[in-house]
Amino acid sequence: MFRVKRIYEPPDETDGERLLVDRLWPRGVKKTAAQLADWLKDLAPSNDLRRWFSHNPDRWPEFQRRYRMELEDAGKAALLQDVIDKARRGTVTLVFAARDSERNNAVVLKQFLEQRLTAP
Repeated sequence: MFRVKRIYEPPDETDGERLLVDRLWPRGVKKTAAQLADWLKDLAPSNDLRRWFSHNPDRWPEFQRRYRMELEDAGKAALLQDVIDKARRGTVTLVFAARDSERNNAVVLKQFLEQRLTAP
């Protein structure tokens, strides 16, 4: 099972394995306080895509399309499979720093992973 959660929300026992999916470390957050199992920079949007999107709601549909294309890169397959395997064993919370909890890379990644998890 996948969940998404803002890193500024306190961790709790229902989070399961917490994975940061941002390219940059969130401001003001101590690594020990974040209680992360891993920081998956390589699954975050590229710097170019991140800068282009700039959390502009008008760019959200195109951001989703471009980010999914980046996730389809063969070099990410093993890392994606590892995250899917973790979800088969328990809850995985994709942690992000963006203010917008509905339009961010963790939401897109969650949908992408869920599609892969249920695929034959």
